[in-house]
Amino acid sequence: MAVEFHFDFASPNVYLSRFVIPGIEERTGVSFEYVPVLLGGVFKLTGNVPPMVSMAGILNKSEYQNLETRRFIEAHGITDFAFNPDFPINTLQAMRGAVAARRAGCFEPYLDCVFRHMWCEPRKLDDEPVLRGALAEAGLDADALIEAAGTPEVKEELLANTQDSVDRGAFGSPSFFVDGELYFGKDRLRDVEEAILSR
Repeated sequence: MAVEFHFDFASPNVYLSRFVIPGIEERTGVSFEYVPVLLGGVFKLTGNVPPMVSMAGILNKSEYQNLETRRFIEAHGITDFAFNPDFPINTLQAMRGAVAARRAGCFEPYLDCVFRHMWCEPRKLDDEPVLRGALAEAGLDADALIEAAGTPEVKEELLANTQDSVDRGAFGSPSFFVDGELYFGKDRLRDVEEAILSR
């Protein structure tokens, strides 16, 4: 069974989903494949816009969205979350770095580092020296990863991932695919688990 998690660090809902996924993996025995995509690219390809744009001027909608986020955090006992004061952050380099980190065999520690400094101990990670410093503090080879992130091969892989995600029905992040079937948003994780168990 193939279960994919198409993600971009830019979304707080991606970060919150990551707290729930390990429990699903443990209960089902199925591992999620993390697939880096560029959310801005997904939006451009689909004509979608960020929630902060789509909800602008709509009475009560953003307040309700914040309520649902609080409920999710409380329901899953998430304590390591802080909204990034520099949001929205351009994650192009960080997402290219995720592709480079997978190729370099340091994907998990890279994810831990970038997620932490996006949504737990926030930093302005679209500032290259800030990103470089965070990676170095985490014990990663920051110079090598940032250099690799700029190579044509890495750029092309991220673009291909993004196009493939859209071609398969995605329009935002987090998107999940269970044997090719799309589930969108952190609130669909229960459905994702049920779909896994039903197969």
